[in-house]
Amino acid sequence: MTSVETAPVAGPFRRADARRNHQRVFAAALEVFAELGLQATVPQVAERAGVSKATVYRGYPTKDELVEAIAAYRLEELERSTAAVLAEPEPYRLFRHYVLRLFESLAGDRLLSEMLADSRWQGAAVLMTRLTDLMEAAKESGHIRQDATTLDLRVVLCGMMLQLIRVADRDPALWRRYGELTLQALRP
Repeated sequence: MTSVETAPVAGPFRRADARRNHQRVFAAALEVFAELGLQATVPQVAERAGVSKATVYRGYPTKDELVEAIAAYRLEELERSTAAVLAEPEPYRLFRHYVLRLFESLAGDRLLSEMLADSRWQGAAVLMTRLTDLMEAAKESGHIRQDATTLDLRVVLCGMMLQLIRVADRDPALWRRYGELTLQALRP
């Protein structure tokens, strides 16, 4: 099971066993939702954590709250893993590295893939804003079509992700290939 010492813990005065259970639930949820996406259930999380459903619901009263916590955690992980890429000085190379790193990261996380394709999730808006800003900067270098829009980027990127989710292939090399195809679609 994934070790998660930084799992969000509600209330600073929880008993040690309650904190351990919360961390077990969070670690199990990270695994189950990464594998199954939004189709995962609270009973599956409880079983993986070795706790009752009631224990899961004590920390997360609804499945939606658990999903939101897991997706937010994964988005923070994605931000940390792409931080080094953001130091790239050339705009197109920065955009390219970021898109490819994004696809590679999403290969192993069905939930985050599904959530990013859902425009209603706030985290998706944040990520799309970052990608749009990077794309706009890359346009100036002539490596991106001048008529490329945020909608174009969203349709191509999220369309690729949704299809990869449907074929259920989690191979990072395959996802990287479709990251490359996404970039090719935006080239002049």
